[in-house]
Amino acid sequence: MAEEPTTQPQQEGEPEFSKKHPLETKWTLWFDNPNGKQKQATWGQTLRAVYTFDTVEDFWCLYNNIIPPSRLSPGSDLHLFREGIEPKWEDPRCEHGGKWTAMVPKGNKQILDTMWLHGVLGCIGEQFDDGEEVCGIVVNVRPKQDRISIWTKTAANEALQTNVGRQLKEMLQVPDQAKIGFMAHADAKRDERRAKERYTV
Repeated sequence: MAEEPTTQPQQEGEPEFSKKHPLETKWTLWFDNPNGKQKQATWGQTLRAVYTFDTVEDFWCLYNNIIPPSRLSPGSDLHLFREGIEPKWEDPRCEHGGKWTAMVPKGNKQILDTMWLHGVLGCIGEQFDDGEEVCGIVVNVRPKQDRISIWTKTAANEALQTNVGRQLKEMLQVPDQAKIGFMAHADAKRDERRAKERYTV
């Protein structure tokens, strides 16, 4: 009769590598790579959900197997949003909100990847004081100026928005002398390129 294989009992204090560590909410990565400029009416037609995850381990599996922003072709966007929220102005959880945008310094693509990672970890790790206000984070890869934005739910609440903006600035290690601005989606939709920032920090 064959002996049954024995498994060693786990020693106290040893890490259990098979156990996954859940995040507070599920997150979905989206990718958009439109050909040429899009008008508001056609925006989002090339937007695709890539993967949804809800554990630390699944996040790192995804992150370590996707192309970083610095290697994406110009015009590409990555969006990481809470599950169930589409990265569109029209989504009911986004339509009354806006976005804080940080311009990424030109010339060093490594900074883009670092800022993106710090922002993503801040979101999925619920590092914002008003975390429920955050819908998601976006990186826009552009020939002239790359940008990272945090989308929020409530544009009208200046105190709350200013707090989110300050925390984002700290998270992305934006220098004190540099400003980041908040634009309400309603203003951007109505005024398009003439829209002005409501708040700055």
